[in-house]
Formats: sequence, structure tokens, C-alpha cells
Amino acid sequence: MNFTVSSSALTSRLQAISRVINPKPVYPILDDFLFRIEEGKLTVTAADNDTTLETLIDLVECGGDGQLALPAKTLLDALKEIPEQPLKFTVNANTFETAIEYQNGEYRLMGQNADEYPTPAVLQSDPVSLTIKASILSDGLTRTIFATADDELRPVMNGIYFDINDEGATFVASDGHKLVCSRNATLQTEGKSSFILPKKPASLFRSLIGKDVETVTIEFDSRIARFSLPEFRMVCRLIDGRYPNYASVIPQNNPHHLTIDRQTFINALRRVSVFSPASSGLIKLRIQESQISISTQDIDFSTSANETLTCQYDGIPMSIGFKANFLIDILNNIPSQEIVLQLADPSRAGVIVPAEQAQDENLLMLLMPMVLND
Repeated sequence: MNFTVSSSALTSRLQAISRVINPKPVYPILDDFLFRIEEGKLTVTAADNDTTLETLIDLVECGGDGQLALPAKTLLDALKEIPEQPLKFTVNANTFETAIEYQNGEYRLMGQNADEYPTPAVLQSDPVSLTIKASILSDGLTRTIFATADDELRPVMNGIYFDINDEGATFVASDGHKLVCSRNATLQTEGKSSFILPKKPASLFRSLIGKDVETVTIEFDSRIARFSLPEFRMVCRLIDGRYPNYASVIPQNNPHHLTIDRQTFINALRRVSVFSPASSGLIKLRIQESQISISTQDIDFSTSANETLTCQYDGIPMSIGFKANFLIDILNNIPSQEIVLQLADPSRAGVIVPAEQAQDENLLMLLMPMVLND
């Protein structure tokens, strides 16, 4: 088994899929990349116990089919130091010793029998299949992943919920304190289908979606999902369980609306939150006509801060408390120059939306308030 491949193409693809490898794998061979050549095409695979990433790479030359496993860290550390040039791999079929020849030298390393490498889970005979614009999927993952939980007792909260029906696709994530609901009306299916994508594969696949990618094919059943791009494929285990009724926790009557420049608001929150109590991160918003006062106080260290901003406000004067870093996270993930904070009263969740929604999209973020002592 021997083949020649572009060094830059191979290195960039290996770096892209290597993020799936667990630092402490269940099986030692999962420390390796699986190289497989079939019909003159090279497929390289990286995996952990739940997720498999594959990439297809064009070869310059090919001398027969075959497969082997090569140590991922050693290979990546060696190849990233080589500038663009052809790399010739020569593999001993009996010992799996591999020679990598480049312009001014040669690497030699030991591979393993690839028969021990785990095979990806297989979809059931009649999976749900849909094609989605890459930009829609990328935006949905980006806007929701920060709101997922790390909750061993409620694993369904540790992923992104895909809720797809004839009205559109909704991406949902919540950790119990904040909730993100991003709906796109352009992706529709007959009937209702849904699944919960774990946080790790969601993050991995988001990083694989390049600017030149137009569509993504998603196939899923009750156990696993397969995401396909022209150059990558991911197969992952889904989170089993029923996702909570997210629509029921969104307040429907929020008559008091505050409109403010998003970045100005973020900058003020960052300045004031430096002085917030480390244990709670509580900041207080005092809202009245045309202005908002952001304040905090740490009694234990005798520190405090206060800043006033101009805004547009339609409602009664109100004071409400939020955890500063949660509010900043939400504002950082809204793609709009201005945001609208919709309130009912200080004890109910605040709803935060862009001042102008994109066409065929509806983005809503919710944050639970904190109790104020005064």
C-alpha cells in the first residue's frame, strides 16, 4: 500500500478532524487516525466513543487499496512543520511500518492493524433525511450552543434540540437560567421530527462548515445522526430523552419594552460587572423613561459601580436583577445593532430579541431574573 498526497491538504484535514479525539480514549486505537484507500480515494477517520469524523482527500498517486491506523499526535506534530509539497506514504502490509518521504527527508513510524478500529454506527433502514442551507445550520448552532447545560441529572439539556415541522426549523438550547430559540421558516418538512444533538459534535461540525459550503445533508433516526458535507462526514450518537416544552416557559405578555444599542450595553455591563459579587455576579438594572441605570455592589469588599445609559423605554419604571455574565453572553450572540428587552415584572423572565429580525427568521433569548434585596 502506497500513495502520494499534498502535504497542506492532508495537514489541514487532519487538524480539522483531530478535535474529536478524546485525550483519554476508551480504546487505545482511538488515539490514531484511520487511513483507508478505496478506488483511488483516501478517507481519513478520527473518532471518540460517540462521534466519528471522516474526510475525503484527493490523491496525487495511488498504488493499491488498503487501510491502517497511524498515531494522530505524532503524525500531526510532524506534518505541520512541512511546507506545501507532495508526501509519499509507503506502508509495509505485514508490519504496518510506514515511511513518509518528503523533499529533504523521511519520517518512519509504526502503524496498527486497522481491523481493530471501531466502525461508525449505522442508521436504521428508513431514517429522516433533509437538506439544509449551510448558513442556516451554522447560524443555528452558533446562536444556541452557548446556552446548553452541563447537567448529569438532566442529559437532555446538554445538547441542541432540533424541532422541525411544516412551519420551519427551530434550534433550542437552555441551561435552566437562559434559553435560546432560533427559528427559520425556510426549512420545512412534512410532519414533525426532532432530535437532540450533543454539545461536542455540534461544536465540531460547526467548525467544519466553510464559507464556500452551500448545503448540508442531515439523516437521523432515534439513535444517531449523520451530517454530510462535500469533504467531511460526521456520525454521532444522539441524546436519548424527551426535550422539555420550551414554548411553555416563554412569557407571552411583556408590555414593557426597552430598546438600546447592543454593543454600548455590553461595554457598560462589562465595566460595571467587574465590581459585582463573585458569588452571584448580580447586576441591577433600573429602567425608566429614556435611560437605564446599571449598578452593582459587593458589600464584603466595599466596592460598587454605577453607570447610566440613554435608551428608548416604553413602560413603567422598573428595577430588575440579572447575572451579568449570562446577560453579556446573550447579547454577544444576537446579530443586531440594537436589541429589545421585553419585560413584564421583576420576577418574570426577560425576553431579549433583535430590534430587527432577519427575513424568515425569528430569534428569541430568555434570561431568568435574580432576586434584588432592596
